[in-house]
Amino acid sequence: MRVLIIEDELLAAERLEEMLLEIDPSIKITAKIGSISESVEWLKRNIADLIFLDIQLSDGLSFSIFDEIKITTPIIFTTTYDQYAIKAFDLNSIAYLLKPISKARLTEAIQKFKSMKTAFAIDISAITEILGKKDGKYKERLLIQIGPNYKKVEVADIAYFYATESGIYLRTFSGASYPVDFPLEKVETMFDPELFFRINRKLLITHKAIGHMVAYSRGRIKISLTPEIDDELDAIVSINRSSEFKKWMDK
Repeated sequence: MRVLIIEDELLAAERLEEMLLEIDPSIKITAKIGSISESVEWLKRNIADLIFLDIQLSDGLSFSIFDEIKITTPIIFTTTYDQYAIKAFDLNSIAYLLKPISKARLTEAIQKFKSMKTAFAIDISAITEILGKKDGKYKERLLIQIGPNYKKVEVADIAYFYATESGIYLRTFSGASYPVDFPLEKVETMFDPELFFRINRKLLITHKAIGHMVAYSRGRIKISLTPEIDDELDAIVSINRSSEFKKWMDK
């Protein structure tokens, strides 16, 4: 379960993370963010399964986030005040926790989220196989789960797949990112190798996403991708893949 914490008090965010991991060690905290502006930018490029959202942030009420970007992810609101409860339940809220948050109330909220998710669960692996692979052909589309919702992503719209500490994601040419429920090694076998190439252990790219290429140290090749890759990732063809990459490009 990928969890985003939006909380401007560092100690409160760290305590919430600590309690969540005590309740369920499999939870992955994808980010801890403290402002409306940072939250909007993060949500434009990333996805989480569940969001913990403090109502009063350093730059205003977090409700304004919903004016900037559409959010379908389930939300658990956290606040010191109870006057925002009605407003909160109009915005994907599954729980409203008053601070200081008790472990018992937090456990109830997590269990509620898991129960709701199970009630609407669909076998994503089976559906993606049906949608994307027939008679041994490579996938033409993927079905992505975003909270309780599902989105179809055409392969032609995918610029690249990338691996981070929080999981595997795809990025579309429009700049949207979505989680993928397969390791990158598996993803590599699911798509036409004429279209996709694994340049290193963290990136599987399409030739249409490649912009400028330049010779790099030790025979490697550095690539600029469209849309731009995140700062923590390097679009550099590894030494042992450079020769094969050149053949793949020179067709």
